[in-house]
Amino acid sequence: MALRIVTARPDPAMITLPWSTPLEEWTDEHVVPLPRGLSRHVVRIVRLGDRTYAIKETQEEIAYREYRLLRDLQRLGLPAVVPQGVVTGRVDEHGEELPAALLTQHLQFSLPYRSLFSHGLTADNLPSLVDAMVVLLVRLHLADFFWGDVSLSNVLFRRDAGGFAAYLVDAETGELKPSLSKQMREYDVTVATENVFAELLDLQASDSLDHEVQAHEIIEMLADRYQALWCELTAEEQFSSDEVWRIERRIERLNDLGFDVDELDIITDFDGDQVRIQPKVVELGHHRRELQGLTGLNVEDAQARRLLNDIASFTATFDLGREDRSLVANRWLTQVYDPVVAMIPREARGKLEPAEVFHEILVHRWYLSERAGHEVSILDTARDYIDTVLAQKPDEAITTLPD
Repeated sequence: MALRIVTARPDPAMITLPWSTPLEEWTDEHVVPLPRGLSRHVVRIVRLGDRTYAIKETQEEIAYREYRLLRDLQRLGLPAVVPQGVVTGRVDEHGEELPAALLTQHLQFSLPYRSLFSHGLTADNLPSLVDAMVVLLVRLHLADFFWGDVSLSNVLFRRDAGGFAAYLVDAETGELKPSLSKQMREYDVTVATENVFAELLDLQASDSLDHEVQAHEIIEMLADRYQALWCELTAEEQFSSDEVWRIERRIERLNDLGFDVDELDIITDFDGDQVRIQPKVVELGHHRRELQGLTGLNVEDAQARRLLNDIASFTATFDLGREDRSLVANRWLTQVYDPVVAMIPREARGKLEPAEVFHEILVHRWYLSERAGHEVSILDTARDYIDTVLAQKPDEAITTLPD
């Protein structure tokens, strides 16, 4: 049987992998010691040159289906791992068939939830974790994606200005629908609460989570926050024609949540006395798109919001309010952000993303200034943070950033 590789992003080095060996027998020659979430399949993370992939053994039909679905999610701009390819036609040295393999690109600086708790996550961080999962689920539902197996184990988390951003990592049970019914959404939420409840109990059983945490309160929070966000993004709102300012207020509320309104349905009655509005198309990434337009930086949305706030502070400090905003942002980038990021030692660049380091330095500056009784400079703060805080953190990436 001939080996066949279907890929949208050709990497010739893929051919050199030991496809005739069962995945569970692959050695350290290819496998890298990155944390993996729980999976019903054999999964390994491998490095080829400067690229890192997650490889999962599964049935050929399932591998192709998940590969195409992940490509669809990518085209829709949804937060999911990027598919690399499918390998079929594998046989071992005795001519016996081996499972097909699905390759996805490893999501840099991401961790499964179990590794987050082993890296110091506590019960105090659970609301942020739940919020990230809720935002992910709502975004998928807005795109008419039925997940079918919502759980912490099927998500990767990246740090995002003290919180988290969640990415879909397993789409095996998922399906893009022409229209997602309320019943399907409710089913996904129910499955999420059941799975997360079991996963929290499992963490407590392994002493990775405080036994005082009430798992049922966490899953109630998950369901409540899902419903609240879904309603804010999609609910119809009715008011009199004298209150048209409420249209702008609704858009501002969605912007504050990080969403842009790409389409708004506005309907008036026959006499024009009553107005009904309902967002029809909303998209997360309001702050990151704004920051990228100003500076070129591509970061998570909460990180972008934090950096935009620092640009606003920079503008006020140097009385630059009358200057072009893009020029001010460029000054901030070259005089503040870039010098701080350049201070991160090479050996510490696998610990956190640069934008997350910058966020933590801003938090650290507040504590140092409070203790000193005056404003501490950003560069002095960065030196202290790198020496006393960053040096103690574990690596969350296996590759360092270029100089």
